[in-house]
Amino acid sequence: MSELQARNPRTGQIDYRFEADDAAAVNAAVGKARAAQVGWAQSGIAHRAEVLHKWAAQLQRDMEKIATALSIDTGRARISHEEVDAIGHMIHGYAEHAEKVFAPVSRASGAPDIDFEQQYVPYPVVGVISPWNFPMVLSFFDALPALMAGCTVVVKPSEVTPRFVEPLVESIRAVPELDGVIQVVRGDGATGQALIAAVDLIVFTGSIPTGLKVAQAAAQRLIPCFLELGGKDPAIVLAGADLDRAATSILRSAVYNTGQVCYAIERVYVAEKVHAEFVRLLAEKAAALALNYPDMGRGEIGPFIFERQAGIVAGQLRDAEAKGARIVTGGTVEEHDGGLYMRATVVDGATHDMELMTEETFGPVVPVMAFDTVDEAVRLANDTRYGLTAAVFGPTPEEATRVAARVNAGAVSINDTDLPRAITLDGEKMAFGMSGIGGSRYGASTMMRYVRKKALIRNHGEVKPLAVLSEEDA
Repeated sequence: MSELQARNPRTGQIDYRFEADDAAAVNAAVGKARAAQVGWAQSGIAHRAEVLHKWAAQLQRDMEKIATALSIDTGRARISHEEVDAIGHMIHGYAEHAEKVFAPVSRASGAPDIDFEQQYVPYPVVGVISPWNFPMVLSFFDALPALMAGCTVVVKPSEVTPRFVEPLVESIRAVPELDGVIQVVRGDGATGQALIAAVDLIVFTGSIPTGLKVAQAAAQRLIPCFLELGGKDPAIVLAGADLDRAATSILRSAVYNTGQVCYAIERVYVAEKVHAEFVRLLAEKAAALALNYPDMGRGEIGPFIFERQAGIVAGQLRDAEAKGARIVTGGTVEEHDGGLYMRATVVDGATHDMELMTEETFGPVVPVMAFDTVDEAVRLANDTRYGLTAAVFGPTPEEATRVAARVNAGAVSINDTDLPRAITLDGEKMAFGMSGIGGSRYGASTMMRYVRKKALIRNHGEVKPLAVLSEEDA
């Protein structure tokens, strides 16, 4: 094993060290999960739901310990509590829908005397490699439907945000029925590689370059691979749209969690007729937002979680300015007591020859570009290798919907942003382009991703005679 260290995003100090799990430790964790999986799958949906509800109650009891660790990991407070709460909400939702999703299917076929029943066989051990921007939620967004389906899971959180793992593991150990069912390993890319080499299905959330490596490693073993990768999500603002509503919604999406969200709005196309007024409104609202420094409990914008990300954002802004864009508000990485911050940043005059409009930013930046026609706006929105989510603002929901139907993204919010959160357990969405693979991550039916469908087929009549093998009459 090797020692890894973690930086505190609010102080800039290395204040946490831990031992990375090597291949032997990963194999031991996967082995324990594999041994536990048979009983977990056979226990039935009702029992699995009961156990997970018990864990949700334990998470509430351990809320302050977990949220405090998450706050140190990420430099934020309120969202850390929301992350812990979200686990319980998701458990309740999957438990409510599981019986219906996995309802027995048994019926006659089109052939006389033949009927069949459908069996759902869970993949034994699911590996989850999660990112640093929402360490708790994205560790279990995919793990929970897998658990409800009858799989056991081994989670590897990001090495950038490792502190929450200790209280998380304590909460799991407090529920004896979860022994072996939920395993957590810690480490960097080497630990992730060992996990892919041992599990039966891998889920990864993160960047496209790393996602490609995960997919290639999974392909070598021919195991299923579900990827949720980056986004460069567009918003289109049509003439006649409510500009104040659009500016508020777009800014909220762009700076939530300091823009460190895969489905944040990262590029905006505005009808030329209303472009100047929209930029004025957007800049006015952006300038009113404050850093949550020195008090974590106040202000709207926290520090960059990952030090390297501040440099990426600054580099994209330099590239945009060099190519003619104008920074209207913000735009500077500020260091306060070792933490790296950027105020809400509005950029006007953006074009597609700028990295700011083509590469994922992951910072509190809103670049704006004017368009002349709706066809041009749609073409620009679709001129990307990404396709996670998008938004369209129009004079009416109907007009915005007609444009949204032409945008290549897995979910398009109409006259608002971030609406996929509202359909997590109801609607389904996939990723377009290189933003991901693996079926819908949303909707109750996402539990089906973690099972193989097997048909048990019965013949109640006579078997075919050997004469069918004869070629005499052929």
